[in-house]
Amino acid sequence: MSVNSKKSREVRKNLDLKKVYTLSEAIELVKKCATAKFDESIDINITLGIDGSKQNQAIRSVVTLPNGTGKTCRVAVFAKDNKAEEAKAAGADIVGSTDLVERIQKGDLSFDRCVATPDMMALVGKVGKLLGPKGLMPNPKLGTVTMDVTTAIKNIKLGQVEFKSDKSGIVRAGIGKVSFETNKLIENIKGFINALNNAKPPMVKGNYLKKLVISSSMGPGIQFSYEQ
Repeated sequence: MSVNSKKSREVRKNLDLKKVYTLSEAIELVKKCATAKFDESIDINITLGIDGSKQNQAIRSVVTLPNGTGKTCRVAVFAKDNKAEEAKAAGADIVGSTDLVERIQKGDLSFDRCVATPDMMALVGKVGKLLGPKGLMPNPKLGTVTMDVTTAIKNIKLGQVEFKSDKSGIVRAGIGKVSFETNKLIENIKGFINALNNAKPPMVKGNYLKKLVISSSMGPGIQFSYEQ
């Protein structure tokens, strides 16, 4: 057994999962508990004071994290002619129109985000039942249905994160890697929470950020407190 594994077991043994730590303490604990042979992702899980079953309280937005996510994001773009060339120049991994639809219909969903120009949306609708459940459907509110494909692609590549609440009122997102410096993770988490606060529905009152937890891919969830 490696020294790191022994340290991790010792940290986990003494870890109080009911305790609410400071943000910096929580990050350090997450790092110490991460002993996988790969660079684990760090995820944030926030329980909100909303009724997730009500459409007018549902949260869905995007945020570009200041230090990115550490992940390589593959972007597919529905576009044609000049806009297709623009998408390729901006770094899109897959660009197409009817050929991209056929590719998706055959089960090829080898991309993480999807962008489309407005004139392509009727075509995109043909594969909506495949893209929707995967959270890949382009959406104008998220900036992924746009004529400005260059900006959309660059934002995604820079570390833009899409987030939404589930029916339990919980929002989850990846905010970095274990290898990130603590201050970089703090900046990302603050940026994410600010975006979450900006997306707060006006009718929601009282305690909005009810429970905040971070964890690595293979590690335990650590609760933390957050002050503006």
